[in-house]
Amino acid sequence: MCQHEPRCPDADSADRDQAQLVAHAVSQGWGVLCNGLMIFDDTGALLPDGQIIAPQRPLPTLAGAA
Repeated sequence: MCQHEPRCPDADSADRDQAQLVAHAVSQGWGVLCNGLMIFDDTGALLPDGQIIAPQRPLPTLAGAA
């Protein structure tokens, strides 16, 4: 699917989210990378085969917690 040189990472590789953005709907909170990965603003993703990647959000920290 990718036409870039050097070629972008495949959707099943660990660095898949480093591929080039080819479509983006800012108001809807999603984008599609050239490797077919659909990414969402909540940091979740959808692989080309339909598998879901859960959001990778960091856990919130409490102010003043030690």
